[in-house]
Amino acid sequence: MGDRRYDKTERVELADEAVHWDLGASLSYGEYLQLDKLLAAQKPLSGEHNEMLFVIVHQVSELWMRLMLHELTAALECVRRDDLDPALKMLARISRTQTQLISVWDVLSTLTPHEYSAFRNALGRSSGFQSLQYRMLEFLFGNKNAEMVAVHQRDPAAYEALQRALASPSLYDEVLRLLSRRGYGIPEDYLSRDFSEPYQASKQVAGAWLGVYHNAEKGWDLYELAERLVDLDHNFQLWRCHHLKTVERIIGYKPGTGGTGGVSYLAKALELKFFPELWQIRTSM
Repeated sequence: MGDRRYDKTERVELADEAVHWDLGASLSYGEYLQLDKLLAAQKPLSGEHNEMLFVIVHQVSELWMRLMLHELTAALECVRRDDLDPALKMLARISRTQTQLISVWDVLSTLTPHEYSAFRNALGRSSGFQSLQYRMLEFLFGNKNAEMVAVHQRDPAAYEALQRALASPSLYDEVLRLLSRRGYGIPEDYLSRDFSEPYQASKQVAGAWLGVYHNAEKGWDLYELAERLVDLDHNFQLWRCHHLKTVERIIGYKPGTGGTGGVSYLAKALELKFFPELWQIRTSM
């Protein structure tokens, strides 16, 4: 007599499922997602097996950044309108997306120096330093640097978009305006400053944030907003750290393809904070 554990076929029965085998006029999954275009966008130049990994990791990163920009621009508008509930949800989603961006470095780190060197010349001068979406994120979060725009001059649309982002209030600028509208003492010159210039930390702004934390029960939405911003800053620092260590693992201390010093350049940004007062006040609480 057979063992009943080995009598059944290992498959999911579909007889009692109402599967739409005929899609009729409806879009299919592939059509809705335009997978024919998406999956045709991987075009390695060298013929080396491992270049496909390199291409896909960077394309996936750009897709996640696309989502982050979508959420961040909407969240910024919500803050501008004093509509914090949806803004908090959007910022939380950005934070989750950042964890996916961080995780791609684990995949790229499977690339060895020998494997990368086999196709590195095919990249020419192309580099993540030239990522338009990454630079837009930096500007929207508040890390303004007019010098970074120059590398996009060959693309007029990208150049113009970055110039607009450079001159516009960042998320943090809009948050400080929100604090001012709520009665917190934000210096006037911070509310009407030249937004294209890098942000400088302020004792008065730090004092305002201390007030938010000390009065959390009366203004919970501002307290939660502050912690959401810390989440974003924290994750961005983790992303930078993973980026640096992955680059160091693959190319050591060679210059980057975009002309920077590679690891030495990336190290300069490790301590960068978008929302400095939110970190400074932790020592005072």
